[in-house]
Amino acid sequence: MKQIGGSISTPRSIVIGMLVVGIVVASVGGSAATASPTATRLVTGLAGGSGSTVGPDRALYVTEGAAGRVSRVDPETGDVTTYATGLPPSIIGIGGAMDVEFFGGSAYVLVTLVGQDVGGSDVVGIYRIDGPDEFTIIADIGAWAMTHPPSTDFVVPTGVQYAMQGFRNGFLVTDGHHNRVLWVTLAGAITEIIEFGNIVPTGLEVRGDTVFIAQAGPAPHLPEDGKIVALRMRSGAVAEIAAGGRLLVDVELGRGKRLVALAQGEFTPGNPEGSPANPNTGELLGADGLGGFIVLEGGLNQPTSLELIGNVAFVVTLGGEIWRIDIA
Repeated sequence: MKQIGGSISTPRSIVIGMLVVGIVVASVGGSAATASPTATRLVTGLAGGSGSTVGPDRALYVTEGAAGRVSRVDPETGDVTTYATGLPPSIIGIGGAMDVEFFGGSAYVLVTLVGQDVGGSDVVGIYRIDGPDEFTIIADIGAWAMTHPPSTDFVVPTGVQYAMQGFRNGFLVTDGHHNRVLWVTLAGAITEIIEFGNIVPTGLEVRGDTVFIAQAGPAPHLPEDGKIVALRMRSGAVAEIAAGGRLLVDVELGRGKRLVALAQGEFTPGNPEGSPANPNTGELLGADGLGGFIVLEGGLNQPTSLELIGNVAFVVTLGGEIWRIDIA
């Protein structure tokens, strides 16, 4: 889910990859700065909105952590049908079915915060959906995390896996608590790609060899800590693309390589780490090409996930809503 927290160390130095910066800065701006988005509520009543993806049929697929379910949503009509059920539900208010992604025609679901370390008895990892109520666990990320702890401080040994994105013959997975990005193959092999300091990696976007990573930053999630960075997989170079979003939870690259980010919003200092942002303070943001963001839409209520279909943004919220925002 899109609530993150952890008490961890100082971030390590960012290596500026000028090639990556050139690609994004040259492609963002212009139309974003003059856009006047319009937001309409498409769906309400989901059992705790969390991650999302666009399926091969161009429909939205959304995880509902409280119900252990994945739902299919028609992006035009808002009709909701159950795609898969029977996944481990959240047991501490967050977690359970966290994100969903398609690979080779099959859906895969990222499940977190359901292990023994938080009072559960299920596997923390990636589940392949084999039928409406059937699945196969392809990777036990929780067990791997316990035998490969991060170098930073942590409270939950199995981690808090946040988002996943298809990459090569598997998935990239962010762990917002262990502050790292993993690569998990379809065969279940797990490799740490990069470990950060206390930057709380959240949403992912992949284009070729470049991985865009949203960073929520440590509590209280100050604007200067909310960043989008680009990681070049071959060289390992990391470039900061934009900063200034409060509690960034997702990032997408749209038409014309337009970089769009989702900020959950203002976080009250003193609230428990891992708590969501304050209600109705979330924002849909566009990278301005100058290292910052412009606001495309404000007043979003604890958004958790973002998908782009053409010039339309679909925003999932913690309260179980999906908003359609035209950003053309």
